[in-house]
Amino acid sequence: MCELAQVSRASFYRGWERKAPGEAETALRDALQKAALRHRGYGYRRIAALLEREGFCVGQEKVRRILKADNLLAIRRRKFVATTDSDHPFRVHQNLAESLELTDINQLWVADITYIRLQQEFVFFAVVLDAYSRKAIGWQLGRNLDTSLPLEALEAALASRHPRPGLVHHSDRGTQYASNQYVKRLEACGAHISMSRPARPWENGKCESFMNTLKREEIDARRYRSFSELQAHVDEFLEQIYNRVRLHSALNYRSPEEFEEALGKAGAKWKPAALSFPRHEEIYSDN
Repeated sequence: MCELAQVSRASFYRGWERKAPGEAETALRDALQKAALRHRGYGYRRIAALLEREGFCVGQEKVRRILKADNLLAIRRRKFVATTDSDHPFRVHQNLAESLELTDINQLWVADITYIRLQQEFVFFAVVLDAYSRKAIGWQLGRNLDTSLPLEALEAALASRHPRPGLVHHSDRGTQYASNQYVKRLEACGAHISMSRPARPWENGKCESFMNTLKREEIDARRYRSFSELQAHVDEFLEQIYNRVRLHSALNYRSPEEFEEALGKAGAKWKPAALSFPRHEEIYSDN
């Protein structure tokens, strides 16, 4: 055919590679662009999971190439402001969370505080997450970094969950979480207290990841000006988007609500998380 048309084979194949994409490729690219624009904080892995839910068969690397070509890769901003004051006279508790084997919700709650920089002011945000489902179960915004801020977030979590005795509450060792008022509230509901060691933010990694998601996908995306403006929208983001829609890689790309619904259908009886400690084979041999 090339000889009859007097076209070299190299020219033919170059033209073939430059041909317009087919209908399937066009539909894929259209769905990918819509998903990326709808979820500006999503990386290529979550975008690929969304496309699979819509019936497309596409690999993560191809999604990444298209996002890069279309300039749709998520951009992250990194900032740090210390909100933890570990220099206090209160008792510091041992880290229990690192040794827990989670099998259900309400076995381990993790809590943290972060700052939020708005266009006109700084505010603070406290949250309590269920570590197993990653669901935000209690939160509070405030202008002051005192014990009342995380305590109100804890009260919201207790009111929504009504946990049984045996729950483990994990946080950093900041003065807010180590204060008598906060500790007594946890002891009153039968919770065990766990705290991270100093300068080890990864020991509360689930909360650190949540705070990063909140800032990247909501705070930075909308450019809030004031406390009242943020307060009017943060509940909507957490309840309607983060808990119900946002996909989590740790949950096999399901939302926290989807994950907890599946647990409810399983119908297993609740029990506290088990402790699992590493064993030294030479000392604690089973033989």
